Amino acid sequence: MEKLIIRWQRLVQNNTTCPRCVDTGLEIEKAYTKLREALKHFNIEVLLEKHELTEAEFNKNPLISNLILINDKPLEAWISAETGQSKCCSVCSDEECRTIQFRGNIYEAIPENLIIKACLIAASELIPIGKKFQL
Repeated sequence: MEKLIIRWQRLVQNNTTCPRCVDTGLEIEKAYTKLREALKHFNIEVLLEKHELTEAEFNKNPLISNLILINDKPLEAWISAETGQSKCCSVCSDEECRTIQFRGNIYEAIPENLIIKACLIAASELIPIGKKFQL
């Protein structure tokens, strides 16, 4: 069985994260549930890994927080989006945190549909040519 690994990382301090990461977390859970069900028909197992960044890791590079990797490749790369940044909140010490720019829109929290879109593109690379599937 092929594996599609979604890895999401965000800063967590005192069991708290910023609002954009809270919202992304909710969206990633919805996307994961749908993808897991849909892709099992193509013999693809979807795994979700959540990684909590330390303050030291975050301070070294704030743009690694709220990063979604799909099979080790950033979500932005799968959908031809761009990484941006904007001021966040007190949890992030008012650092410029990660955003995604896609088709003229800027997303601080990553919506379910962008996560699904990127994962489906990644999954398409895992589907062997010439194999028949029972749907």
